[in-house]
Amino acid sequence: MKVLVTGFEPFGGDTVNASADAVAALAERWSGPDELVTAVLPVEFDEVRGPHGRLMRLLDEHAPDVVVATGLADGVTQVRVERVAINLMDARIPDNGGARPVDAPVADGGPDARFATLPVKAAAAAVREAGIPAGVTYSAGTYVCNATFYALQHALAERPGVLSGFVHVPRSTEEVGAQASESALADGGAAHLPLDALAHALEIVVRTALRAARGDVVEPDAPAGALH
Repeated sequence: MKVLVTGFEPFGGDTVNASADAVAALAERWSGPDELVTAVLPVEFDEVRGPHGRLMRLLDEHAPDVVVATGLADGVTQVRVERVAINLMDARIPDNGGARPVDAPVADGGPDARFATLPVKAAAAAVREAGIPAGVTYSAGTYVCNATFYALQHALAERPGVLSGFVHVPRSTEEVGAQASESALADGGAAHLPLDALAHALEIVVRTALRAARGDVVEPDAPAGALH
């Protein structure tokens, strides 16, 4: 099978993006046997949702069986396997191309929401079993990450059999650097994870999805909801 995994370039004044670094580290550690294709996407709405943008070109060129898009979620303490994307762009800051849509749809005429087809509960559980904090979450925001997630699911709705979804990662410990030991949230979780852990988590998500595509994984009959 063929897998496409994407990360994002830096944005918002940052010089690195942990999602791109984690995808690069995943590519270095990948041992097959399935084919892995990786790419770094521009943080631009039109490049991830437009019919001629980078994301759609990758889908057309590679015809993957599994797609895992990834992005950075600043301040989070765990790997977040996203379950639902909404048909809304409401940008707090401009994207890297200067666009700042407000209350605009990702896809004109599309449904209000699209759901991941990855086995999100099984993937999050497998990451946790490896000792890496992870959970299923229900909002990918309203910026380029959500637009990518929605556009991906919207496009692949016409390509049955492809499993796809979105994973948010925290900043890497290497990026946080010397302040890492003191960077902790009120609940006791650190708002960063080592780059190797991020890459390992992505590999687990990908391999869980590949097993599901082969019929070897089903979603557990267990709750993974949120109170807020």
